[in-house]
Amino acid sequence: MDRLSNTVRPYAWGSTTAIPELLGIAPTGEPQAEMWMGAHPGAPSRLTRISSTGEAGREQPLTDVISAAPEHELGRPTVEKFGPRLPFLLKLLAAGAPLSLQVHPDLAQAKRGYEDEERRSVPIDAPHRTYKDANHKPELICALTPFAGLCGFRRPTEAAESMAALGVDSLKPYVDLLGAHPEEAALREVLTAILSADPAEMAETANQAAAAAERLGGTHAPYARIAHHFPGDPGVIAAMLLNYVELQPGEALFLGAGVPHAYLDGLGVEIMANSDNVLRCGLTPKHIDVPELLRIVRFEATDPGVLRPEASPSGEELYETPVEEFRLSRFDLSPGADPVDLTRDAPQILLCTAGAPKAGTLGLTPGASVFVPSGEKVEASGTGTLFRATVVA
Repeated sequence: MDRLSNTVRPYAWGSTTAIPELLGIAPTGEPQAEMWMGAHPGAPSRLTRISSTGEAGREQPLTDVISAAPEHELGRPTVEKFGPRLPFLLKLLAAGAPLSLQVHPDLAQAKRGYEDEERRSVPIDAPHRTYKDANHKPELICALTPFAGLCGFRRPTEAAESMAALGVDSLKPYVDLLGAHPEEAALREVLTAILSADPAEMAETANQAAAAAERLGGTHAPYARIAHHFPGDPGVIAAMLLNYVELQPGEALFLGAGVPHAYLDGLGVEIMANSDNVLRCGLTPKHIDVPELLRIVRFEATDPGVLRPEASPSGEELYETPVEEFRLSRFDLSPGADPVDLTRDAPQILLCTAGAPKAGTLGLTPGASVFVPSGEKVEASGTGTLFRATVVA
């Protein structure tokens, strides 16, 4: 079991205070958006492994540790199912402004898209490159603080009513389309129209809609806040097609393939399949591949499906999802309680978010994490909250 040293990514949308407050350190004044825990090549965790004789070795990336002995670190079943790499990425995510409105491909779409761009020799770091790898990217966000986001399409009639209430003439064609077609056709036609509109005309529409949303407040207030960060962006209008969701601490959202979403504000624990594949559709200055996006999006109204953990007799609270690459659960440890056996024939990352629990003999503080190789004996004890990230065995 190894204590991890992790990279904090300074994306512009990040909160300047949320991660420092959790870690108990002074803010730098710069945004601190995501702390990555895992073996993603972009920012792998680092560790200094203690030998069986008690000697410390050199610090090395978790990617190197796993590649040197994948079956030892991950276990044979994980390697056989997912290959010789850690199949998930765990993050602390702190949004101080909206993230881009986005969707992720399913596994077949990711493989086709990646192979196509490789065949066309699109550089992997090109701004217009869409598929950075051949993997899908289902993800789960669990709130540590009140957390706001957009998740999935709402019913076209609801979106039409919300747009109509703004009283913006240039929104009327969208209102009419939303009410005149079956659900899938209505959502597809309106999102296509928004993303294909003349940029200057769309900017004017978005600004008028934002001003009206500011005046109306109530359920329109989130769109005014989004527009404050992205004035004139077509994503302001596209966001009105989606469900607005507020999570309380401990609640979570699962985001599957093709579901449009954006996180808006708050601190949470996020886990995902180890992929960089994102197709954006607004609230971003980055490239938007409209034709490919429209092929990936699932045009159906959905309930956001707020998840609450299922408790087991062991005290583990599990967030159920339909994927095998990751499994996220939580332990609220009480003083004086018996240690909880967390030993598992799969790789694990344990993350403390409150209190001062122990993982084995390692004392943890909020924001601290450890990597546990497959099969290694580990018990959790002490007082506090511990998240466990692993794979579905």
